Amino acid sequence: MTGPRVYLGAEHVVLAEEPLKGGGQAAVFPVLGRADLVVKLYREPPGAEQERRLESMLTVSPLGGRPTDRSQPPELAWPTALAHGSGGEFLGYAMRRFGEPDHVQLIGLFTRSQRLRLFPPETDWKFLLGVAWNLAFMTARMHHQGLIIGDFSSNNVVVDKNGFVTFLDCDSIAFNDPASGELFPSLMQTADYSAPERQAGGPATRSSDDFALAVLIYQLLTAGNHPFGGVPHDSDSEATVKDNIAASCSYVVWPDRVVVPRAVIEPTVLPPSLLELARRAFGPGVQSPAARPSAQEWLKALDGERSQIRSCGERPRHSYGSHLGACPWCARAAATGQDVFNPPSTVPGGTGGPASAVPHGQDGWKPSAKTVAVLVAVLVLIILVAVL
Repeated sequence: MTGPRVYLGAEHVVLAEEPLKGGGQAAVFPVLGRADLVVKLYREPPGAEQERRLESMLTVSPLGGRPTDRSQPPELAWPTALAHGSGGEFLGYAMRRFGEPDHVQLIGLFTRSQRLRLFPPETDWKFLLGVAWNLAFMTARMHHQGLIIGDFSSNNVVVDKNGFVTFLDCDSIAFNDPASGELFPSLMQTADYSAPERQAGGPATRSSDDFALAVLIYQLLTAGNHPFGGVPHDSDSEATVKDNIAASCSYVVWPDRVVVPRAVIEPTVLPPSLLELARRAFGPGVQSPAARPSAQEWLKALDGERSQIRSCGERPRHSYGSHLGACPWCARAAATGQDVFNPPSTVPGGTGGPASAVPHGQDGWKPSAKTVAVLVAVLVLIILVAVL
């Protein structure tokens, strides 16, 4: 079965029956016979303004036509053609395809199981810091070019195996038409990354991008922990992340005000220069956009930490900031039985070599001789009963 038939300029293409992904406003379809291309179709007629926006985007070269390194993917999934129906009606647009296994959504780095499944085996804290650096660099570049990301979230950014990032859903980016000067605002947002002024209906700005960037960097450096997670002590009901953002309630700044799950990683895993920026962003910067660290500030601080990272001599995939005297991930594994970066079936190799295998379960668990004897006896009994 085939899906919709659309025109990309003069080219007639057929889309797959099922979309790759879909949201409330649009769905993204593969193009049959074109592995490198997808088409985003709006669910409701997009209107003349959205068509003008896309037409304007086709006339500009974002970010000066970079990247120049062939190993680096495009930094923006920019529109390549408008999509029309057989009657000439505007339906959406085409763009280059980014997806697994070459490109993974940023949110895939936020849990151990996803990191182990989707990313190279050597993915560790150093890799996460490198992705954070690339994210800050790209945000700074876009702001320099007059682009506002607007809907800035872990679902709208993909990462490749080298840590390079690409921004998706570029039709929601805010920019000025270079010819007419018309402003095309960003009307989309994701609640868990929206600054209070955006929640209140304000426009997307560099400052609102800076807020989302700070949240994403913090999540990367704490292996997925949201800085506004948890429940305030004075809350009568379960608060959402959006509620905590609106109330300026972050455990990173005010740990005594929030009850957080036991699994939350201590903010002090961040080097001091980065923790200071995080506390600015999630403290005074929540209600005061001018107090938020800019993308350039994050970039400078991250750059200063890249050459200072230490590697653990006990477990693979453990690296950490030079401000710490010992590996925080080993300490966490010893205290909780959960290793943030290694599979559940590995324990320290003792000399920094490959981890030795143990039965599945909590990290480091080994059955005692008595336990083994009991299990063998039970197994023998089951076999005898079956035979009889």
